[in-house]
Amino acid sequence: MADQDCVRITRLAAKKRAAGEVMQLQQRVNKKKRVVLSEIQNVLCSESLELDVNEKPKRNGKKEKTGNGYGINGDMKNCDDPQMCETYVSDIYEYLHNMEMEAKRRPLPDYLEKIQKDVTANMRGVLIDWLVEVAEEYKLHSDTLYLTVSYVDRFLSTNAINRKRLQLLGVSSMLIASKYEEISPPHVDDFCDITDNTYNKKEIVKMEADVLKSLRFEMGNPTVKTFLRRFTRTAQEDCDVNLSSELGFLGCYLAELSLLDYGCVKFLPSLVAASVVFLSRFTLQPKIHPWNNALEVSSGYKAADLKECVSILCDLQTSKRGSALVAVREKYEQHKFKCVSTLSLPFQVPESFFGGHQG
Repeated sequence: MADQDCVRITRLAAKKRAAGEVMQLQQRVNKKKRVVLSEIQNVLCSESLELDVNEKPKRNGKKEKTGNGYGINGDMKNCDDPQMCETYVSDIYEYLHNMEMEAKRRPLPDYLEKIQKDVTANMRGVLIDWLVEVAEEYKLHSDTLYLTVSYVDRFLSTNAINRKRLQLLGVSSMLIASKYEEISPPHVDDFCDITDNTYNKKEIVKMEADVLKSLRFEMGNPTVKTFLRRFTRTAQEDCDVNLSSELGFLGCYLAELSLLDYGCVKFLPSLVAASVVFLSRFTLQPKIHPWNNALEVSSGYKAADLKECVSILCDLQTSKRGSALVAVREKYEQHKFKCVSTLSLPFQVPESFFGGHQG
């Protein structure tokens, strides 16, 4: 009997010790700072800087590499971003550029004329304008909006649709894009609510399946936003520091305006992004040539290649096109975007600016 009591006491003590060890371990874990996955690399970099701050730089007799990857010195300064790092940037850009040209990822440039019988360019514009408001309402990332528009255009390129189902296509495409891009995407019920229950859950899920089937589950398209990030960084290298953030916001504004216009569907996303940077630089610094060698090498486009797209963007910026579509304009009237939609085009872009570039 005494032996049994001893065994019970021993087991009880062992359990207490184990519980104590678990508590200590949990306390140590809780003391550690939780870091978002995307911030881990930056945290590591800052820690290494703190550790090495008192160390003298070591000379290994080797010259610092001065090559600029895809021809841009700015890429050297952004090597913490894998997509901007000199080591990878050339291969990544070439891969994305080849991907955007794949037929399966491109909408037909004339699908409204060839495929659709009951949908017009104006209806498309109204839909995209409304989707901009939905994205703002649910605080979705801009990448989600760009993918949504891409899915809509690609679906309409192969499937004739009744105008009454156009909004259904829009919310179903945004549902797919949200699941692809967002950490916490809106629920399907949210999209029912945003349409004032015009469509029920079953209809949205059915359309979601139809869109995915039409896309053949190819959802990871490079968009205008994909290329705009890179080109903007290149443009900011020789931009007045006071205009740097304004250049970024203005580029985002013009790029979202391009989503509204059916005339931009025919252009590759990279060409639209390059045209956006061209016009943004001209708007902010009209006396300086908006295109230079760095941008030409970075994008692969000469200024002359951008002329048609820049012309459409100018008309959008000055409200000669899409004046009734106000969601994007109102969005970028906010102070957090430096009110860039209120900026006016100084004057028509000179023809000479499309003939070459600044050195």
